Order: sequence, then C-alpha cells, then structure tokens
Amino acid sequence: MKLREKITLEEVCGKTFKIRIVEAADNGKAALTHYLHNSKNGVSSFYKKEAINQIKKTLEYKFPAEEINLEAAEAALQYMLFDYQDNIPFPSPKRPKFTFIDLFAGIGGFRMAMQNLGGKCLFTSEWDEYSKKTYRANYGEIPFGDITQEATKNFIPDNFDVLCAGFPCQAFSIAGRRGGFDDTRGTLFFDVAEIIKRKKPKAIFLENVKGLRNHDKGKTLKTILNVLRNDLDYFVPEPEIVNAKNFGVPQNRERIFIVGFRKDLNINEFSYPKPIKKSVVFEDVKEEKEVSVKYYLSTQYLETLRRHRARHESKGNGFGYAIVSDDSIANAIVVGGMGKERNLVYDDRLTNFEPVTNIKGEVNREGIRKMTPREWARLQGYPDNFKIVVSDAQAYKQFGNSVAVPAIQATGKKIIQNLDL
Repeated sequence: MKLREKITLEEVCGKTFKIRIVEAADNGKAALTHYLHNSKNGVSSFYKKEAINQIKKTLEYKFPAEEINLEAAEAALQYMLFDYQDNIPFPSPKRPKFTFIDLFAGIGGFRMAMQNLGGKCLFTSEWDEYSKKTYRANYGEIPFGDITQEATKNFIPDNFDVLCAGFPCQAFSIAGRRGGFDDTRGTLFFDVAEIIKRKKPKAIFLENVKGLRNHDKGKTLKTILNVLRNDLDYFVPEPEIVNAKNFGVPQNRERIFIVGFRKDLNINEFSYPKPIKKSVVFEDVKEEKEVSVKYYLSTQYLETLRRHRARHESKGNGFGYAIVSDDSIANAIVVGGMGKERNLVYDDRLTNFEPVTNIKGEVNREGIRKMTPREWARLQGYPDNFKIVVSDAQAYKQFGNSVAVPAIQATGKKIIQNLDL
C-alpha cells in the first residue's frame, strides 16, 4: 500500500470511512456497506467492484497527495471487515435461516421483523436520505437509492428466499386492457413485479394501505393480483387486512398484506396469523418520565383545535383532534394532516412551563401534549434501543410511514413456516 509511513492503515480505515460513507451520494456507499454485511457469502461479489471503487475515491479525497491504487483500496476494504458490526444495535444473525431483500425500506420495519425470525437481508433500497441515515444507524447498512433505476436493480443478488416491499399505491391505466404486467408500467408496483420476474424469489410479502382494496374501484388490486398470479406464476391467497392492535401494540392500524409463493414449490394454502391474546393500552408505551415542554400544546392552539372541531361537528362531520386516554389504544399514526392531533394525550407531570419554542399564548395547564417520537416508535413495535438520529419532524414522518413490526413479524413467521426454512 503506497501511503506515507505516518498514515496508518487504522487511520485510513477508521474515521476516514465513518465520515465519508455518509457524505457520499451515490450507490457507492450502499455497495460498500452491503459488501461488508455479505463478506462471508457469495452475495458479496455483487457489491465488491463498486465497494472498492468507493474506498478508492474516499482515500483519494482524504489523501490527495498519495498514490492510491485498487490493491490499496481492496486492502483497506478487508481491514474494515474486522469490527464493522460491533456497534450496530440490530446486526444480522450469524447463522441465518433464510434470506430476503427489503424494497421501499423506510427505516427498516420489514428488516427488523424478518431478522427477528432469523433472516439475513441481502439487499435494501430506499430513496429518502433521512430514512437512510436512520437505517444505517440501526443496521449498519446504507440502502441503495431509487429502485426504478436500472443501475440500482443491477445490484440485486440472485437466489434470495423472500422479497419484502411496502410499495406506494398508484393507479394503473387498465381501461380496455387485460390488466396485466404491461399495464403497470410507470408505477412503482411495475418495478417490484419486474424484480420478481427476474429473480423469482420463493415468496413475496407486500404491504400497503387498507385503501388499496378499493383503490380505483378495486381495479388496482385486481391488476396486482392478476400480475402476481398469472403473469409471474405465484400462488397468491386473498389479501388480508391486518390490524396492528391485534399483535401487541396499542394502535388501531389496518394495512393490507399480500403474500405469494412460487408455484413450483407446490404451496397451495396459506393462513394469515390469528390475533394474539395480549391486551395492551397506551399506558404501556407512554414515556416513563416527564417530557419536554415542547410537546405540550399552547392555549391558543388548543382553542383553535376546539373551535375547528365544533365547526365540523355542527355540519355533521367527525373531523377533529382526539385525546387518547392511558387505558385506550391510539388511532393510526400517520404523516401530515391531523396525524399528531388525532393522538394527543394527557400528561400532568410537566413542572417547567417555560416555552422552548415560539408559540402563541401560553403552555396549556390541562396537561395536553403530543405523543413523542419515542412513543410513536413503540406504537409501531420498535424496541427502545432503536436509534432516533433525526429531528422530531423527520422522526414523526419515518415512524408514521413505517410498517408495524409485530404484525409483519407474525405474518413473516407464517411465510417461513410454509417455506419450511
């Protein structure tokens, strides 16, 4: 390695990469972390070339006066393998029972659930940079970017067991057509279907909003099922609306789950998991200590909410804020709109009423506050050692968009049992 003697390999492979990996803005950083996570299996070959190039660019940036060749970069890459996962809260299982990929990964709800079942994630993609930051902090891996791009799809390895995807819902142009594979072009489902067609995983596990069932008068779901069953040749039982409240979290969150198995496996039946017999309420996830005054509503904003609800009620509408009692369950946490206001709580433990943000009026003395990001994390089934490394605004967005981990895990367990893995 042609570097001046005072620059040690430890220096090159320590702080250098911890800084530069997160600053890189292309597939190089994803390839590098994916290589490190898959160094002991054949999958690493999909990422090695780009990983070495990324390290070479990093070294050239850090040490512009030095001659860095590919051999030096590869030596640095191998050095990084020694302790890369030491400080990761949720490392991959050392002896995985099955493999999966994580598309539209968000902050890794699917990954958390499938790893808990003994699965090894071989590839992940997510376009949002803030979500990538949270993903890396918890799993030590940086997701690849836009899955609609061929350059990203080319990194997906072969021979994984389960494809997981919480893809966004879009309408398809199916008027006068058969509602098949070609009719989904231009939608994100098309990219999922294309990956299934190329890679032929043993099973697929898709998640979407409950409204998918009636989206575009049912045509969207009908097209999706037609593509999976007939074009891609998968056994797909009728999708199920699964509610997170039935799987150990106090949140009324309904989502549609779609499960499928490659037909050559001769799996001809599948039963979604039954609700568990565990009663949980908001008090079970409530902050144990006093929270910051910034989460408490101002008197003026609280009055605005009350007037707003009164206007709607006078018109026969049900719109408005809601306060979740300690012995009840939360409404679905969602991004935007009245997402936080429909999940206000009572908490009379506040001792410092001095505002820390610019508010109109005073902090209310009724003990009414928003839930905290950590409470939202718990409502989605994330353990308390899950790192929140972004602003509150981004954290609410990330948890609001996430899957509910326990519901995913319960269904994933059924899938793995059917595959006999």
